[in-house]
Amino acid sequence: MTAPGPAPRKHTATYVFAVCGHVDHSTLATLPGLGENSPVRPMPFGSLTAVVQHVEAAHFSEDAWRERLSDHQELERCARAHHDVISAAAMRGPTVPLPLATLYRSDERARQALRQDTERFHNALRRIEGRVEWGVKVYTPTTPPPTATPPPTGPGRGRPSSGDGRAYLDRKRGIQKRREQHHDEALRTAETVDMAMRTVAAASRRLRTHAQEPLEPGRTQVLNAAYLVDEKRIDDVAHTVMGLRRSTGADIEMSGPWVPYSFVGEV
Repeated sequence: MTAPGPAPRKHTATYVFAVCGHVDHSTLATLPGLGENSPVRPMPFGSLTAVVQHVEAAHFSEDAWRERLSDHQELERCARAHHDVISAAAMRGPTVPLPLATLYRSDERARQALRQDTERFHNALRRIEGRVEWGVKVYTPTTPPPTATPPPTGPGRGRPSSGDGRAYLDRKRGIQKRREQHHDEALRTAETVDMAMRTVAAASRRLRTHAQEPLEPGRTQVLNAAYLVDEKRIDDVAHTVMGLRRSTGADIEMSGPWVPYSFVGEV
């Protein structure tokens, strides 16, 4: 009886999490990454290093990835694993995150592609060195506060008088005017917060505001922005946001510090 040959090796692809100047094996060795039974590891290319992991290619085919996108829990798991690896590398120095599901057929294909962007990576690393990203979101009430409605004039019953009609139109115009004023005030608040945050930031980006949350119908997002801030100015960020909350009365949410995702593609 012939002895069985070695089991066929599964076809793998090289998943790239990030690019940095240098990161050692020990920083990455304990990370599960995407849980593909392959270590997360540094892969040098030229003067830079990519953080990579071998993954089973079939798990990241176009059809497989489309299926993952439709599974909220699975997509969240992948995104969290991707972020955890990038964060670990960023603890050791400036790191350029790559988009979720950046894959190549082999390490050599990955090196070839990444080398073409060497200058962009160096520029991005210089830009974010010693800096972190802070997110700021500003919310205002969805509708203006109600005003007292004057009692109707004219007879209480019967055909409405011309005075009643004019009063009705005046009330409608008043409501519309209050809405416009409320909208203008919300925009001014957003500009005030953004301008103040720019004084403590090295760079900023206005992001698309989110649609009104179904569970929070009473407030509307008027600013969604990211700020690239020197690490030594973290206290300035907190003090600025606290002062803006007092001066504007707006609902301001601050998050961070993050790896500068929003500022690595602008060089």
